This record gives sequence, C-alpha cells and structure tokens, in this order.
Amino acid sequence: MNVVAALKLNMTNIDDPRAGNHERYRAALDMAEYAERCGFAVVNVEEHHGSGTGWLPAPLLLAAAVAARTERIRISIGALIVPLYNPVRLAEDLAVLDNLAGGRLTVLAAIGYRPTEYTALGRDFTRRGKLMDEALEIMLAAWRDEPMPGEGHAFDVTPKPFTKPHPHLLIAGMSPATARRAARFGLGLALPLPAPAVEELYQQELIRCGTTGFVHKPEPDSRHTLLHEDPDRAWHEYGPHILTEIREYASWGREGISRPHDAVPDSVESLRAHGYLEILTPAQLLDQIAAGRTEILMNPLIGGLPIEAGWTSLRLLGDHVLSLTTVR
Repeated sequence: MNVVAALKLNMTNIDDPRAGNHERYRAALDMAEYAERCGFAVVNVEEHHGSGTGWLPAPLLLAAAVAARTERIRISIGALIVPLYNPVRLAEDLAVLDNLAGGRLTVLAAIGYRPTEYTALGRDFTRRGKLMDEALEIMLAAWRDEPMPGEGHAFDVTPKPFTKPHPHLLIAGMSPATARRAARFGLGLALPLPAPAVEELYQQELIRCGTTGFVHKPEPDSRHTLLHEDPDRAWHEYGPHILTEIREYASWGREGISRPHDAVPDSVESLRAHGYLEILTPAQLLDQIAAGRTEILMNPLIGGLPIEAGWTSLRLLGDHVLSLTTVR
C-alpha cells in the first residue's frame, strides 16, 4: 500500500509568548531533513499572527529555511493569508522561494477570517475580498515574462519563478466566493473539509469561466497522528500540549465560518475521544495502513511538546513504519 506522509510545522509552543523558541526552530529544520530521508512527501507550514503559543507568523521564512536544508521533499504553505501582504513584494518573495526550492513549492492562498490579524498588519478586514482579488491579479501578472504595466511606467518583477507559468498556487477555503474566485483565476481549489456543494459550484464556475482547475481535499478520516510505544502513557504526558493548541485554535472560531476540528474539548479525556489527533503504537499504525490508510500527518512539536518527545514520535514513524511501507 502506498502511503503519503506529511510533516506539519506550525511551531506552536506553550501558551506563553515569552517561551523560548530558538531550539524548537532548529529542531524543526532537522526534522524536515530527517523526514526527507525517510520518504515523507511534504512539509507543511502555515500562518497565524498574534498567537499566545507563537503559532508560525512567518511561513515564507521557515519555508525558505526548509528549502535550503532539503532537496526533494515538497514544501507547502497552507495557508498563506495573501491580503495581509503587499502583492508585488509577495510576488517577488514567492518567486525567490520557488527558485530556492527548485519548483518544490505549493502555496494555498487564503483570505483569512480573523479581524485582529488584519488590524495588526494595517489591512482593512472589510475589503479582504477585494484585496485578495487585486493581489492575485498582480501576482499572476508579475510572474509573466513581460513587465507589468504600472503607473507611468512598466515594472518587471525579477527573478521569475522556477515553475512555469507560476508557482503551484491554489485557493484555499470553503465559501462559494472562494470557489468562484478559484475558477475565475483558473486555479485549483483547496478544501480543508469535504464540501460537496462548494465543489460542485467550483466545477460549474470552471465551465462558465472557460478555465481549468482541480480540487484538493483531505481524506474523509484525515487526522493528526503521534506515535508512542505506550499510548496511554503518551496521552497523559502529551495530552496537555495537544489541548493547548486545539483550545487556542478553537478560540478563533467565528460564526458562519466552517473550520476543521472546531469543538473545544474540556479535558484530555474528551480530547482523546474528539478525533483531532490519535496516538498509536507503530504496530497499530501498520495495521491501519494494511487496512487501507493512505495518509499520515504528524506535528511532532505540537503545543510545546518537548523536542525529544517529538523526535521519539517522528523516529518511530520513519524508522519503524515508513521503512516497512511504500511511500510516495
């Protein structure tokens, strides 16, 4: 059975903005390098601002560091909150990053849903749809071979991306507006949750706009996984860290915005039953793979999990599971 393994590095720590992070960032790069050696398919980084746990606010920087430490593994930024950036500068940064990565870059462009992030970065939350459209138009124009028209003169964004005609770019979200935007620009649609109605609308809009695209969506039973030889003990030791991350994420929920894993467990016991994350032995995971499981997502530094505990989980996956499995 072919298995796709993904390493998630969202860099959450304990809920204290003053907590040390230097060693955790160095460990993250070592983990990315190890994951590539073990046959992982992708390293995922993401973006949030103003988080008490230090949730990664600078995905372009971490992605560039991962690109410098690896050669083959794909690097995914999911999601990048595009309206928070100057679009010309973002086009330049992504072009440089795509060259550093040799075309291994995937970007899931999102509009975001937290007004506080827009306020902190001096952007107008009420204009987020317009800002997103303008940014996409400018970036796609900037990556073409010819200079962009500008006020009074043409401006050529250089260097051009390694990937032609532009870096691998998808639009992430679950709203009808997201589906229409992705179809209008001829870009793929990345759904964080199954959303048949949105997917159908996207296909209809592709026909109406005369564009092509595709839908990327998680497996129906997608969840995070950690490994330990004694899962009961691990839940006792790791559970508070996992709970720290999911509680913060849940606190950002807004009415009318669908997000994965939005419930708020009130204890480690309820978290264990929640389904956000499982802790298995290597043998249990191998049994799941034999039964047809094809995706594994591991966040070994979740919620301030001690670095050595993260390494234990990651090495059990790489040395005791993936070494016995066909990875792709």
